[in-house]
Amino acid sequence: MKTKKTELDVDVIGGQGSLTHAEEKAISEFFRQRKLALEKNKKVQRSKVA
Repeated sequence: MKTKKTELDVDVIGGQGSLTHAEEKAISEFFRQRKLALEKNKKVQRSKVA
């Protein structure tokens, strides 16, 4: 049975207004921490393989 794909008609995705400086900083910090964690995880996996 085929499923029908619905195409959404969306102009804007997100909240009502722009981000505050504190929100921008929090998001940047989150992605920085995530990137560091992924790099650390890759190093651990490489050392286990070697």
